[in-house]
Amino acid sequence: MSAHGTLKAQQAPGRGVDADGSVTLPLQRLPFSNLASAAAEHAFKHRIDDGPVTTDAEVSRAHYGRFNDALAADMLAKYPVHVSEDTLGGVRVHRVVSQLASPADLERGILINLHGGAFMWGSGSGALVEAIPIAAATNLLVVTVDYRMAPEHVFPAASEDACAVYEAILNDFPAESIGLYGLSAGALLSAQLIAWLQKRGLQRPAAVAMLGGAGADIGGDSASLGASMTGSLPESGLASLFSLPYLTGADRQDPLALPDCADDVLAKFPPSLLITASRDFAASSVSSFHRRLVANGVDARLFVFDGLWHAFHIFSELPEAQETYRIMADFFMRTLRLKA
Repeated sequence: MSAHGTLKAQQAPGRGVDADGSVTLPLQRLPFSNLASAAAEHAFKHRIDDGPVTTDAEVSRAHYGRFNDALAADMLAKYPVHVSEDTLGGVRVHRVVSQLASPADLERGILINLHGGAFMWGSGSGALVEAIPIAAATNLLVVTVDYRMAPEHVFPAASEDACAVYEAILNDFPAESIGLYGLSAGALLSAQLIAWLQKRGLQRPAAVAMLGGAGADIGGDSASLGASMTGSLPESGLASLFSLPYLTGADRQDPLALPDCADDVLAKFPPSLLITASRDFAASSVSSFHRRLVANGVDARLFVFDGLWHAFHIFSELPEAQETYRIMADFFMRTLRLKA
């Protein structure tokens, strides 16, 4: 046996790699990242809320309703915006406008927000948490969509509602002046809407931003490690989006459900911004989706915040959250064709 072969034979048993390629991790202490801010460390210790480990929509809605109400109140005290309720395409929406924006600013372009919440919660204050800082950062009108959710409604109800709002907005704004963004489930829905518009033969929006999610199923290392790296029980993690009530009966090979299963759909995506964090359970999926977009010729940019977690930017006091708002504002200012 060669020296190389002897070394390999001696090292292999110590690696602890099972026949199927899995690895059993030893108990290990993971320090908080020294690349994250002190404010992020404080939030990591005191503000992250895992929520109830349940698929009961009413329990989750009540819990996250209180959680998001508090976050929205903080943002309304920090950012001077005006919020109003409206209906577009038969769907309830909220319009969020910076009080510092001029009437001309509000005619230059528009952003559509599709909120997160596992397709079960997040309407109302949860959507406002995503819309308020972006309206303040861009001085553009942000319309956030209260799409139908599970378990009362299943796929493709949310895509239908988002499309109805988009078509109504096309009456007032050209597609090149429309931006789209979403967080978590809203990130997937944003990608689904791009695919839905292609199927309908409608012009795509000028740009899309996907935060803490993408047009792909949950998977990879982060799906296994994300919960543990935020101090949660491993079993509280999400193994697949198809375990969500909203995607009951959906076909994994349908690009309207998972756009990353069709290269011809991905190739027609507009300029795309993807944002995640190293302890986000969706990080691997977001990173993989970014690579798929780039491979299909899409102008796609990825930002990964070290040491942070899923949806970290809803804590507006974090420097990383404020950086996220600036990144998003710069992206939309660069990609939208805004009226002069």
